[in-house]
This record gives sequence, C-alpha cells and structure tokens, in this order.
Amino acid sequence: MESLGFLVNGEWKTRGERLTILSPFNGEPVGETYRASSEDVEQAIQASERAFEQTRKMATYERTDILEGVARGIQRERENLARLIAQEAGKPLKTARVEVDRAVLTFTDAAEEVKRLDGEWLPLDRIAATRGRWGLVRRFPLGPIAAISPFNFPLNLVAHKLAPAIGAGNTVVLKPASQTPLTALRLARLFEEAGVPAGALNVLPSSPAVAEPLCTDDRLKLLTFTGSPAVGWELKQRARKKRVVLELGGNAGVIVHKDADLEHAAARCALGGFSYAGQSCISVQRILVQESCYDRFLEAFLPKVESLKIGDPLDEETDVGPMINEREARRAEEWVAEARKAGARMLLGGERQGAVYPPTVLSDVTRDMKVSCQEVFAPLVTVSRYEEFDEALKQVNDSDYGLQAGVFTRDVGLMFRAYEALEVGGVVAGDAPTFRIDPMPYGGVKDSGLGREGARYALEEMTERKLLVVCPM
Repeated sequence: MESLGFLVNGEWKTRGERLTILSPFNGEPVGETYRASSEDVEQAIQASERAFEQTRKMATYERTDILEGVARGIQRERENLARLIAQEAGKPLKTARVEVDRAVLTFTDAAEEVKRLDGEWLPLDRIAATRGRWGLVRRFPLGPIAAISPFNFPLNLVAHKLAPAIGAGNTVVLKPASQTPLTALRLARLFEEAGVPAGALNVLPSSPAVAEPLCTDDRLKLLTFTGSPAVGWELKQRARKKRVVLELGGNAGVIVHKDADLEHAAARCALGGFSYAGQSCISVQRILVQESCYDRFLEAFLPKVESLKIGDPLDEETDVGPMINEREARRAEEWVAEARKAGARMLLGGERQGAVYPPTVLSDVTRDMKVSCQEVFAPLVTVSRYEEFDEALKQVNDSDYGLQAGVFTRDVGLMFRAYEALEVGGVVAGDAPTFRIDPMPYGGVKDSGLGREGARYALEEMTERKLLVVCPM
C-alpha cells in the first residue's frame, strides 16, 4: 500500500492524522496520506504568496515547458494513474484510461492557449483632447489561487484547475477530495518533475473546517470549486472579495424527437446515463421522448442498459462499478423507493449490493420527485413522454439546474430553437449532454454554477486585464 505525504512549499510532509483510502468496491486499502492541519494551510498560503513573486515573472516558454512536461509525465504513467483512479474512485478501468488521456489533452491544450494569451493595442485619439494617446491591454496573473476538486474525476478535474492557473503565472493551494487524494498527489509529483517552483503548487488533503481559509483568506485571489451546489453557493457567500468560479451539479435533460435515429439515441443515452455509475454532473438523468416514438425508443434503450456489465472496476470488461461509497448508494435506493411509492414505475433495476447500485430506469415520474427535480448523481435515469417540441423544451427548463442538455433530431431548425430556448451552459445536438471535450467552454447557469472551464476560458477567469495609457510627452 502506497503512502504519500502532502506537498507544502516544495516539501512532502508526513505528519498529522493518517488518512487511509479504501476501495469503494471492496473496502480494501488503496493507499494512505495525511490530513493537513491549520498550520499547514497557513504555511501553504504563505508559500504561494512568496512563489508568486517568481511565477508572475516567468516567461511564456517557462510556463508552457512545465505544462508540457506534466503532459508527458501523465502519458508515461498512463496505466499506473488509470489503475489508481479505478482503485480509489471505483471508476471502471477502461473509463479511467479515458480520463488519463483527457488529462493529457487538458495540459497540452493549456500549454497552447498560454502561448496565445495575447493583448491588444487601442487607439485612444478619438477626440481632439486625446490626440497622440494610445493604449496597451494585456493580461496579468491574479496571484495565489485556491482550488477545491471533487472525487469523480480525481485527475482531469484537478488538471482543469492547475493547468490554466500555473500556465497563467499564478500559484495554487489545492484541496483534493478526501475520497480520492492519492491521484492529485501523484500529479503533484509530476509537476515537481516538470520543474514547478517550490511553493507554486501546494496540495493538502484536509477537512473542510481546516480548509476554510481557502475560501475566506483574502491573500488567495480566486476560488475555483467543483462539487455540490449546496456547498458551492455557501462558499461563494463566504468568499468575501475574491473571484469565484463554480462548477456545480445538474440533472441533465435529453430530448429525443420523432425524427431522431433511435438506435443512436438509445446507445448514447445508455452510455451517458450509466458511465461511472452516473456520478457526473452532466450524466443523463431525464430523457424526454416524443409520444409517437416512445415505445420504440424503450425497445432500443432498455436492452442496451441491461447489457452493461456491473462489477469490479479493475475488470477490463466492467461498464458500471460502485458508487463512491455505500452511503450514496443507499441514498439512491431511498430516492427510487420514494418515487415508486408516489407512482413511478421501475422499468429496469435491481437490488443494491453494498456500494454497487444497478442501472435503474424509471417512468411515470412527476416533476416534484427527487429523481426528477434534484441531482441524483447515481446510475438512474427517468424516461417521460411529450407531444410537441416546445413542450419538451419547457420540461428541460423546468429545473433549478442548467449545465448541459442533449437534443436528438435531424431538423436543424429544431436544433437552433433548442439552442436559443434552453437555459443551460451548453446544448449538445446529436448526442447526450454527457459529451465533453476538454478545450470547450464548460459551465452552467442557475444553480449549476458560475464561470467557465476549458483552458482558454479558465485563463480568462484566472487573469486580470490591465491597461497602459501612453501620452505624448
């Protein structure tokens, strides 16, 4: 069992309370680290301030060299990282490999976007009184950044915070998820190998109470958080004057119109609803199918869900592994029981086995059921009927969330109608809302968040425009 310290000011600390990470699938130890103390957090913030005096002056090639070096390290450690993700997060191995490959893309893309982080020249002689004056606008790094990452993508969602932050010349204090800190600590080692200055990256597994300064301390200039809406919006209230980027939850809706390729739609919804046991903010949760093709869609969809293999995430054939812990699996079980008691019909499902909850499909749900109006974050989808396309748009919008939505139709006019009408951060036409390629702008509206990720867009969040006005002497 691997033991990893936490990183503060370029030193690996092995002190404090031991934190043993257990496999969500079988409860066996995966590795261990240590919980950082309040003193450690303070030292990390001080270190990030000192290191910023160096990183803010680093040339573009120096910052891109670090990011490219991390990308090479991830590629070299692909299998080791994938197995670690499968063990500590319970993510099926073949899906974990995809996450590792995406992290390579995230760092590579960030390195390229850093090279394009340019400015602009402004003519300011718009009136006679400003004759001979001109302006220069460029972006500057903000300073030390606080980052809090979730368990479900323990490598790539950490990458989405660290790559643009370090690439812009900022420093970072990172709190990884308590369930999956080992992957983030391994990534920190790759940063060291790539030449990141001491103190520029600090990684501290800790309790929420100990990590409180990441939210409240004004020495940290931006908080980037991915996690639950309840926690995210509370952090924003306590963040005082710092900038805040929130990537929060969703209950993603999918519209399957009568002219869609039903086989394709069924296949993509099955993958999008149950990959990583539905533990993704853009996992398919609500499928709305036009009345005339509802039965045919189910005939295609249900067998595809039934064919998914449930089991050990280290098994090469597994499609659906455990949820992150048994408590979350029990919650999903309770929500389904509550919905069925209120009139929902189970089309597919089974008995929970510890943290493993089987892929479940419900119909005849109502808007006020938790499985409809809240984020289920489990291998569960609901299937409902609609008659007119505008009715489906209203049903998707009838949610406190607005992250991404999917639309299956061959009608380009309907695609653009959905694009204009849906209250979400992204509309995916021809695929499930679970689709994400890492360079794209990713984020939501309403309770789903604030700001955007994707290297180009995160660099904008993590830098400040500054104007230089040059006047005639």
